[in-house]
Amino acid sequence: MSQPLANLDDWEESLAARYPATAGGKAKEAFRDYRAEARPSVREFYRLNHRHQTLDFVLAKKREYLPLDRKQMGIWEAMEFLNTLVDDSDPDTDLSQIEHLIQTAEAIRRDGHPRWFILTGLIHDLGKILCLFGEPQWAVVGDTFPVGCRFSEKIVFSEFFAENPDASNPALSSDDGIFEPGCGLDRLHVWWGLGEYLYHVTRNYLPEPAQYMIRYHSFYPAHSEGAYGHLMNDRNREMFRWVRAFNPYDLYSKSADRPAVSALRPFYEKLIAEFFPVRIAW
Repeated sequence: MSQPLANLDDWEESLAARYPATAGGKAKEAFRDYRAEARPSVREFYRLNHRHQTLDFVLAKKREYLPLDRKQMGIWEAMEFLNTLVDDSDPDTDLSQIEHLIQTAEAIRRDGHPRWFILTGLIHDLGKILCLFGEPQWAVVGDTFPVGCRFSEKIVFSEFFAENPDASNPALSSDDGIFEPGCGLDRLHVWWGLGEYLYHVTRNYLPEPAQYMIRYHSFYPAHSEGAYGHLMNDRNREMFRWVRAFNPYDLYSKSADRPAVSALRPFYEKLIAEFFPVRIAW
């Protein structure tokens, strides 16, 4: 029951359906269609996510994982480790995890972005390693949102928060909750998943815009729906331009064409070495 998605990519495909590349004025209409047409497995995934992502759960996961004492791995080694994640899907048609990562990075590279931006595209999904540490899907992928304050109605399937114990706790369900207005995103606790985990793993090695991309690229209620502005500060709003610049590569860079991993590996290993030591703590 904790793994309703046959494939973790099902969630990412659902995002592309909600926010089509043509977006513009059609985004809201597409979102309404998405809610009506979402597959039962996707709906069940969000029900579990919204039910179980409480403030207590998030704080417990931070205590469990943020000592970063699970493994010592280099970035390419972590990519190979992630590649052992096997989804219940056709291996003849689905690309490997490494191929998906390189597709994103290559799309960014073709558009002439800085090297740190390319690297961010390469590593942005490495937090899926949480699955290999035994975490259920709803604690790995999903849309980012704060815990410890009111759940915004702009979060997809927000009605499922009725099952979340925090929603009936007056201290955790006001607009500001346990936070101060304008306190900034760094002061918030956001749901536990791949972005929050990877941010803490990599934050000491990457420039600030890359940190924002990794931590908040799935914060759709904020950067695409305008929620939680009352808790943000000016620095957050400035950095979100980088999050929005990254978002199209996250959603729309996948294709059926397999990248030449062996030919591209020397370029990416050199790029990784510019920013990361041989091994880092996970």
